Amino acid sequence: MNSIAPSSTLLLGHSPDPDDAFMFYAMAAEKIPLHGYRFEHTLQDIQTLNERALSQELHLSAVSIHAYAHLLDHYALLPCGASMGDGYGPMFVAPKNHPGLPTENASLEEKKNWLRSKRIAVPGLMTSAYLAAQLCLENFDHVVIPFDQIFDAVRSGQADVGLIIHEGQLTFADEGFTKILDLGAWWKEETGLPLPLGGNVIRKDFSLEQRREINEIMKASIQYGLEHRRAAVDHSMAHARGMEVPLADKFIGMYVNDYTLDYGPTGRAAILEFLGRAAERGLVPAIKQLEFVE
Repeated sequence: MNSIAPSSTLLLGHSPDPDDAFMFYAMAAEKIPLHGYRFEHTLQDIQTLNERALSQELHLSAVSIHAYAHLLDHYALLPCGASMGDGYGPMFVAPKNHPGLPTENASLEEKKNWLRSKRIAVPGLMTSAYLAAQLCLENFDHVVIPFDQIFDAVRSGQADVGLIIHEGQLTFADEGFTKILDLGAWWKEETGLPLPLGGNVIRKDFSLEQRREINEIMKASIQYGLEHRRAAVDHSMAHARGMEVPLADKFIGMYVNDYTLDYGPTGRAAILEFLGRAAERGLVPAIKQLEFVE
């Protein structure tokens, strides 16, 4: 197999969020050995990263697990870097003063039927949040809005409901919204598994040895952040979008954890279940097996 010279500058895509900044802190600040590799950190929203990976523009990147179903021919999954929502995740929210909101004690089916009757702002058609929404609600009216503009889109009347990802999962109440349904909680109740949201992929034109080397670098970066949490959190605050340190630290803890160091059997089973159910519905291509860097 052809390989890429270690002296090349590698395009590394990740989202401008505190959890990704935390994961890649040690690489960006060169706190760990990079073994001759040079990385150009490209920070863009996850929908844009998905699209760039589809065009094979990035050597390695964070992508949605939804998007990975379309990337198997050209990218392999790294076993580190996962974003898993274990009983929590993207959520549907509506303004607290929205007429006819489902009551807190409404059944799941009542909430789903209410959501199906509304126009929902979603953060991108290749996001895992959108795929989870499709699995939960099946058919629903939606409009695509950049993730950081969804609250404003709902306030302006472009949509009735927002499908919130990233820090909005923690700030929605302060923004004047109420939670209708948490898709991570729904998925956990449905399957007993965490909801696989994002992962890191590497192009297959790297040799197997290079894939392993780069995986070890990325794993070491995550481990360094966990062992030097304060410094890594401080570095991440440039991407915290108005969050104070305690809230940013909480958000990082939600998505940088044991699953992030390695999916493990549970994380891998979660991906297969998520994409398998989507394939049965014709929403993504069928996947026989996952290709991890081992």
